[in-house]
Amino acid sequence: MTKKNKAYSKVKIVVTGGAGFIGSHTVVELLEAGYLPIIIDNFSNSQPWIIDKIKEITSQTPIIYEGDCNDKTFLEEVFQKESSIEGVIHFAAFKAVGESIIKPLDYYKNNLSSLITVLETMQKFGVKNLVFSSSATVYGEPDSCPIAETAPRKISPSPYGKTKTICEDIISDTVNGCKNISAISLRYFNPIGAHPSGLIGELPIGAPNNLVPYVTQTAAGIREKLTIFGNDYPTDDGYGVRDFIHVVDLAQAHIKTLQYLTKHKSPFYDVFNVGTGKGNSVLEIIETFQKVNNTNVPREIGPRREGDIATCYADVSKIKKMMNWETKKTLEDSLRDAWKWQKSLK
Repeated sequence: MTKKNKAYSKVKIVVTGGAGFIGSHTVVELLEAGYLPIIIDNFSNSQPWIIDKIKEITSQTPIIYEGDCNDKTFLEEVFQKESSIEGVIHFAAFKAVGESIIKPLDYYKNNLSSLITVLETMQKFGVKNLVFSSSATVYGEPDSCPIAETAPRKISPSPYGKTKTICEDIISDTVNGCKNISAISLRYFNPIGAHPSGLIGELPIGAPNNLVPYVTQTAAGIREKLTIFGNDYPTDDGYGVRDFIHVVDLAQAHIKTLQYLTKHKSPFYDVFNVGTGKGNSVLEIIETFQKVNNTNVPREIGPRREGDIATCYADVSKIKKMMNWETKKTLEDSLRDAWKWQKSLK
């Protein structure tokens, strides 16, 4: 059930969903920064062999507990066994926008209940720092870009997006009411790429929900062609524009956030955008992918999808100023690493 790391003097950080796409990359960065991550994952959207890949990258073995964050007894057993936990990074959640529309109750039950259980367990065992995996979906269709944290949150068209908004409110109310937890919600934009080693990356179950895995699978011949949903948006080239951030840059933002949390003694809650601060269109993604990887992506134009917005990218001045964090990797890096990961799966 568990694997132990010898370095018990290291600062312990619980990482729920630590075998997932963003979670596994964050565990790698935690290990390389000298932390001791404690992974909690039920492998519903990941694979156990990812842990072996983390070990291969870092030459270290994280502690791993297989179980569900909705199971309060299980979670308390983990916190009881792993004493002196410094903080929690909470990734574990259902995350497919389309599926959430079909199965709304599953999303509300899982995403809200797991967070509440994590918060209750943190309070019981005196764990004071939380980093929450939020999303730019809380902004809905923005009034203008770049989007700052002061922009209004709008009603999401999907239950998934609504759970992120509600979770932010749950955390804020808990911090304000209980005064014994500090927390930060990181509002991610569009994580892409993979670890430069090619050993870990995004691992969609079934048809991908995100653009880049669909691009890589199409280039690899797994998909016949890529359908682009609309090329008549009011953008420079007619294609939708998003803020695409390399997953390693995003993982490193979590390290900066933990350091920022632990510097502050008084409980507080805050939100930060995590993105590149610029937008790239769907067409730019495809053309850049083809260029850097010398490959072809068969594609067709389809109708717009309901709820899709034209342009969405972040104002990242707040996190840069307050945490001294900014992205280091390029779009080319992201797409080169994503292709390396895809080819490793053959």
